[in-house]
Amino acid sequence: MRNHVKVLKPRSIGISSTRMGPYYTVASVELGNTTTKCILSTTNLRTAEIFQIAKEVRFTRDVRPPTSEEQVFGETLVGVRLTRASVSEMIAATLTSVLESVGMDLERDLHFVVRSTGVTAGFSSPNEVGEMVQALAEGCLKAGVPPRKMTASLSPDTLPPGLQDYTWLKRVYFDGAVASSLPPADASVVANEMEGELVTAGIKGAVKGTDIDFRNPVMTLDFGTTLAGRVTDESHPYAKTIGSFAGLAGAISDAIVRGSGSVRVENGTALDLPKFSAAKDTAIDTGLVDAVHRLIRVETIEKGTNRFGTVPVDPQAAEESGVVLMGIDAGKNGSNLPALEKIGRKIYQGYQLDGLFRTLDLVQARLVCRLVSLAEQHNLILDNTSLGLTGRSITTGLKPDIITSTLIKKDESLWVDKHQLVFVEDGLAMGAAVAARCMNSMGTHEFPMGGRKGDRCIMGARMKLQRKDKS
Repeated sequence: MRNHVKVLKPRSIGISSTRMGPYYTVASVELGNTTTKCILSTTNLRTAEIFQIAKEVRFTRDVRPPTSEEQVFGETLVGVRLTRASVSEMIAATLTSVLESVGMDLERDLHFVVRSTGVTAGFSSPNEVGEMVQALAEGCLKAGVPPRKMTASLSPDTLPPGLQDYTWLKRVYFDGAVASSLPPADASVVANEMEGELVTAGIKGAVKGTDIDFRNPVMTLDFGTTLAGRVTDESHPYAKTIGSFAGLAGAISDAIVRGSGSVRVENGTALDLPKFSAAKDTAIDTGLVDAVHRLIRVETIEKGTNRFGTVPVDPQAAEESGVVLMGIDAGKNGSNLPALEKIGRKIYQGYQLDGLFRTLDLVQARLVCRLVSLAEQHNLILDNTSLGLTGRSITTGLKPDIITSTLIKKDESLWVDKHQLVFVEDGLAMGAAVAARCMNSMGTHEFPMGGRKGDRCIMGARMKLQRKDKS
């Protein structure tokens, strides 16, 4: 059973080592509801293994408030208002700081920057995410990143000389598939579709160097503050996205924690708690776990819904794209979060921090079980579908152990008896490293990222497909 399970943390490498071999170094810049991160990752182009160079994390709530002249274009889940200038300043400061911390030369050592956002709570439509992405780009420019390091290369000549031997740009072009998965035909299915794309690619990349072949078909879930992820089929050479996720994830734990009184009432999160987890034998009232789940909806998002779990969605576009749209919500767009806070108060009064951590572990693990069950109801889980999980509210504490031992399929078999299960820390940042390689057509025959489990590299099939498209 355990052979099907992997809990993966990023492997580290020093900047000096990346200068001695064919390494492709990428900065992942992400502004989320709770944290703003810049993570420097690098990929060994011979083996496809990904390593982490450095990481800096700041709280998004520390973004400076808007001035009277600035226009607010959105806000975080807890109401932190955002402007293009304030976001770009935060991004520039974070990126500059992490580069300086390891002595990285931006021109020589950094090859690409990928920008993403999990902040969609205050947007009225998926299309408005573009305003945030533009603010992220402006922040990168302020930090000194040239535009060419944020866009796909059209020919090998635009890449550094030491990397030109590792690109396939003379034979193929970037056609939108990342790690051989195509996004939905309509990009407006869910506002955080890019997050789903990146975490799927990141989990595929994280397993390189292990005995896990995490290629299509897969189901991936990112339990950050909000939920992201996708389900792919086993089409060849590119898998189709057949399921997508939206809604609340870590925000549920955050509400419970705020109610406990252990963190700030207005914008505290589970990240503010001391870094420890409860023992397996910590006694709690499991009825409180049941009470939490009675306040949470895990369901298919129906037509006519324009926001689910605060995230803008378009179920009509999903249906037209052949995508089943699923989500998690506490009431309607978080209306039950205050009720979760009250339960958090009860948990802390009765069981203190140990009981609080134990409850959070059980609550989040059960959410995964409910999502997998929902996907099964829609026949999205194939015989060889792998499950990959990332995000702060699912890889911490004892959640991996609980999920491994309790995730049951509808035939009552244990998930890990027949399917792979992977937990990855910083999956989105690893996805940035993979996406940057895909945009510049950097792959290896020996350690393919794309295709189906057990199959050979898809490069030949890609060339054939693109020749057909051109004709």
